[in-house]
Amino acid sequence: MSERTTISEHYGKLQDHDRRWDIAFWQAAGPEAIFAAAWEMILDYRLVHDHDASEPRLQRTVEHFGPA
Repeated sequence: MSERTTISEHYGKLQDHDRRWDIAFWQAAGPEAIFAAAWEMILDYRLVHDHDASEPRLQRTVEHFGPA
């Protein structure tokens, strides 16, 4: 069974844009879609600026953990 895709569009002049449509769009999309879009932007940035298409790794350096 195929997944249905909904397309949303907003038309208007840039100088009249007040971000209400953007806010409503992302609130309707939910946190998973917001995180997925942010992650895609991170990967795109790395590809364009670092010429690296691999997924970034978490930094695993610990300087101090526990009571002093």
